[in-house]
Amino acid sequence: MKRLALLAGLAVLALVWGGPLLGRDAGSFAAHMIAHMGVVAVAAPLIAVGLSGTRADPSARFPAVFAPVPISVAELFVVWGWHAPAARALAEGSAVWLVVEQASFLAVGLGLWFACVGHAPGDGPRRAAAGAFGLLLTSVHMTLLGALLALTPRPLYGSETVTCLGLTLDAIDDQQVGGVTMLLVGAAVYLAGGVALMHRLIADRVPGPDPATAIPRGRQA
Repeated sequence: MKRLALLAGLAVLALVWGGPLLGRDAGSFAAHMIAHMGVVAVAAPLIAVGLSGTRADPSARFPAVFAPVPISVAELFVVWGWHAPAARALAEGSAVWLVVEQASFLAVGLGLWFACVGHAPGDGPRRAAAGAFGLLLTSVHMTLLGALLALTPRPLYGSETVTCLGLTLDAIDDQQVGGVTMLLVGAAVYLAGGVALMHRLIADRVPGPDPATAIPRGRQA
């Protein structure tokens, strides 16, 4: 199962980076946001799950570095920073800065998911609690940014008509589709991850039946 998750994550990453989203449709903000969500909310968690508990899991070797809440805050600054209009124009107009942008998305995405689902000796409940909080915090800031982009009444990233996956969009529609994509994918995935970790934490703390007081099957009425 872990190997399948890893292969799926790498396939999504190859599709995002090698497909039309950052090539033919690079001028579209909606295409950029689909690529962004593909990296941080689809590929990153799949890769982290696939490598968690293995020798390639960095959170097991450096647990102090891979703390969920600080990395969630770092992702907040990276994501909001790259969506400032000036930074978006920089990445859109330069292949070098596009690589830097995408690499930073992958770095903070992997960092957060490794911090939340990775395995370090002896910190199971504590990791699950901090991971749940980190993912829920990320869901909140994704929701805020997605809502801001979807509800802003004027385009922030240019004024020209663009194409995204074969659809022609004007500037404001392109921006709104991008914002809704962040709301539907990013916020939902991080929220689901946080809820799953909370469920695991609660399940681990619910005591099971005491073997010493259990009634043997043969003696039950």
